[in-house]
Amino acid sequence: MIIGIDEVGRGCWAGPLVAAAVVLNNLIEGLNDSKKLSKKRRAELALLIHENAQVGIGWVSPGEVDELGLTEAVRLAMQRAVDELGVSADEVIIDGNYNYLPHLAGSRAEVRADGSIAEVSAASIVAKVARDTYMEQLDEAYLKWQFEKHVGYGTAAHITALNEHGVSDIHRLSYKPIKAFL
Repeated sequence: MIIGIDEVGRGCWAGPLVAAAVVLNNLIEGLNDSKKLSKKRRAELALLIHENAQVGIGWVSPGEVDELGLTEAVRLAMQRAVDELGVSADEVIIDGNYNYLPHLAGSRAEVRADGSIAEVSAASIVAKVARDTYMEQLDEAYLKWQFEKHVGYGTAAHITALNEHGVSDIHRLSYKPIKAFL
C-alpha cells in the first residue's frame, strides 16, 4: 500500500497552504499532475478520488505559514493530511526533492511523482481542488481582492487589488511581495 502526498499553495501570497494524502482503493484512469489538467477535469477526478480512495487533507493557515516559515508549514500540512488519513502504508511518497516526513517508515521524496505515481497524482488533484474551492468561496467575503480569479497567486490582477485595497487578513505577511504593500 502506498500513501501519496502533495501540497499546493506554497507560492501563494494569500490563503492557506494545503496538503493531501491519498491511498487509492481502485485504479482511476486519467490521473496526472494537477497543473497539467483543466479545472473541469480536476473537479471530475477529485470526485472519483473521494469515491475510490482514502483521503486526508491538511490545512495550514496564512498566520501559521508566517509564524512557522514555509518549510515547517509544508511539513505541518503534510503531517495533518497523514493524521487525517489515519492509515499506515508500506511506502509514503512525497512529490518533490525533500522528504518532509522522514519519521514515517518507508517515506521518501520523488521529483515529479505527481505526474508518474497514481497516489501522488491523486493527492495533487485533491489538494488543488480543495484549496481553489476554498479560495473561490472566500471571494464573497474578500470581493475587492478577486481571489476567485487568482486564488492567492501573485498575478497582475492580485497586484492591482493590493495596490487599490492593501493587504487583507488572509495575506501571508512574511512574504516579500506582501511586505512591500505593508
